[in-house]
Amino acid sequence: MLDRTNPDVTERVALLVRRILGKRAIVRPVGPDDDLRACGLSSLEIVNLMLSVETEFAMRIPERDMTPANFRSIARIAALVSATPR
Repeated sequence: MLDRTNPDVTERVALLVRRILGKRAIVRPVGPDDDLRACGLSSLEIVNLMLSVETEFAMRIPERDMTPANFRSIARIAALVSATPR
């Protein structure tokens, strides 16, 4: 599910995830398809990740796309970013 067409987007999303995990001193590898909740992100941190993604990519995620499924993994977030018009 990794968005191999735009590795820059995937890496930027991965960096955002690592920053959030790092704030709680969670240092572990997170693969593109790993479940972010299982990696340690709380519901509040997922919301913060949504906001960070919007800021990082200068975009507005449509409310209909703000679903747990779209923020389950780095790959899904990268796909959402790539598919959302800016």
